[in-house]
Amino acid sequence: MECCIASALWCFVPLYLLIHFLCFIFADADFTLLWAGLFGHKPENKLKGLVVWVTGASSGIGEELAYQLAKCGSRLILSARREDELKRVKRSCLESSDLQDEDIRVLPLDLLERTSHEEKAKAAIQYFGHIDVLINNGGRSQRSLCMETSIDVYQALMELNFLGTVSITKQVLPHMTQRGTGSIVTVSSVVGLAGAPLATGYSASKHALQGFFNSLRTELTDFPNILISTVCPGPVQSQIVQNAFTEEVLKPLAAAGNQGHKMSTSRCVRLMLVGISNGVKEMWIAQQPFLLFYYAWQYAPTFAWFITNMLGRKRVQNFKAGLVGCRLCILHQAKDLLKVNSSRGNA
Repeated sequence: MECCIASALWCFVPLYLLIHFLCFIFADADFTLLWAGLFGHKPENKLKGLVVWVTGASSGIGEELAYQLAKCGSRLILSARREDELKRVKRSCLESSDLQDEDIRVLPLDLLERTSHEEKAKAAIQYFGHIDVLINNGGRSQRSLCMETSIDVYQALMELNFLGTVSITKQVLPHMTQRGTGSIVTVSSVVGLAGAPLATGYSASKHALQGFFNSLRTELTDFPNILISTVCPGPVQSQIVQNAFTEEVLKPLAAAGNQGHKMSTSRCVRLMLVGISNGVKEMWIAQQPFLLFYYAWQYAPTFAWFITNMLGRKRVQNFKAGLVGCRLCILHQAKDLLKVNSSRGNA
């Protein structure tokens, strides 16, 4: 009998590991998030009727959030600097959902104008009477080498990505603690967990957000119904690249490069809404091989540094050579490297 059990275990364990390995190869999010997508609450059921305030809602991930939330039946407050673009997004939301005009409030907002945030938050809360979910999505990226980048760029990145987000959060948080419920969801990045070349300031601002919200979560243990969640996307199709800072604050990016290899915005947002609906505190969202790097940085940092240094050196070389769309080259190099390591393991 014991022999049969042992034999069964010897068969089951390799099969179990093989299934997980195959799932990981095709995964585009961490296992906790994917599990929630399969067996957890559906956004269409959990988010219906909730009031959601989305910053950075005029394009990219924020715009897609507005569309998918509208289809879920959420009532929306849409914020960004460009009011005309917000109105365009609102019209599209109304056309693709059952929401009425009064279910969507356009609220122009500049994250850099922190003195206006108290007034904006009051207006948002007063319109629907409360806010159930705040999604901090506004921000800008960076593409420049540290030694060529003005200190003003670093200040602008911290003012916008970090302090602007913290300021809005501090205006909404007392409202949620008073009600005893709510969700604050902040879009960070893969570079909020691990550094990357050409993004020293952007990475620093996202690391700051990770530290702030991880610490805030520990301060809110007396409010178990308030979710503090951070989203860490890898490369996603978005206008954040076109709007990236360069060496100087007012210098535009010459070319954004091809984005066809990146995860679709709709898939990224769907995973985000699944995470929000199921109370996931940190979401890793990325296609392979980027998802592998998340896990490597978490569980095998020495190996992660080795890979990052190899790929980072090539990315810097491509950037200096004027190959602006070098992320695609890095993607192919990473896949080739994984194939080489796999073949060595089989040898």
